Amino acid sequence: MSNAPAAANALDVLEHLSRHAEPLPAASIARDLGLPRSSVYHLLKVLHGRGYVTHYVEERRFGLGQAAYELGSAYQRQAPLARVARAPMRRLVDQCGRNAHFATLDGRDVIYLLEERAPGQPMLVTDVGVRLPAHLTASGLAMLSALPAPQVRALYPDRSAFVQRNGAGPSSLAELRSLLARTRTDGHAREEGTVTVDLSSVAVPVLDRAGRPLAAIALTLRTADASPEHVTDLVGRARLAAADIARRLSPSPASSPRNRPTKEAPVS
Repeated sequence: MSNAPAAANALDVLEHLSRHAEPLPAASIARDLGLPRSSVYHLLKVLHGRGYVTHYVEERRFGLGQAAYELGSAYQRQAPLARVARAPMRRLVDQCGRNAHFATLDGRDVIYLLEERAPGQPMLVTDVGVRLPAHLTASGLAMLSALPAPQVRALYPDRSAFVQRNGAGPSSLAELRSLLARTRTDGHAREEGTVTVDLSSVAVPVLDRAGRPLAAIALTLRTADASPEHVTDLVGRARLAAADIARRLSPSPASSPRNRPTKEAPVS
């Protein structure tokens, strides 16, 4: 149980509002969270006064406020993904002796936030700040595989969205869906020579506690060295690093049923 129930309940209200695309009535919030209406109205009054909640008077509904947006913007300015991932990524490279990179999804692109290079390994095009089409990279496929099918469809509305590199990569939504289904079955994504000829990558997603992709970890090696046994070992190590980063970025909530969002499995 929380030692600060009022603070925990206020955060429950904000998290609940953040999971809905539209503002909600106070009665609905109270019902969904299992809280007394009087408590919810009091919490909403305080949060509204601090700017974290907006009251839409005519609609009799409440949504997130400007202060919540500013808090999220401050989170981005501190570059938390890269900061939190740096130490686990360095340990991963020390353990496996392969180049590793850490990327996040931005629309149909991946953006590389970190790259840790191992001695004697080939140079890569995936330096920090580089953007590449998500559907061509192991990192991108790992994250796309964790998105709901409607979101993937929205990102790839037609064939013009499918840029190719080195004459390879999916060229239609059907091909991409097949790759994502295989990725979910395998538990990791794989790319062979699509970004750089003769180099292969394996990647796993870093998921938040609702199962949404926060980022991805990829390890790159020469395709000639990518034996099944070695790939299995790399994937296992990458998963451990991803779990470590996920715990740091999205720690498990307090043991309350209302704090456990359910994961909606992607549908191909």
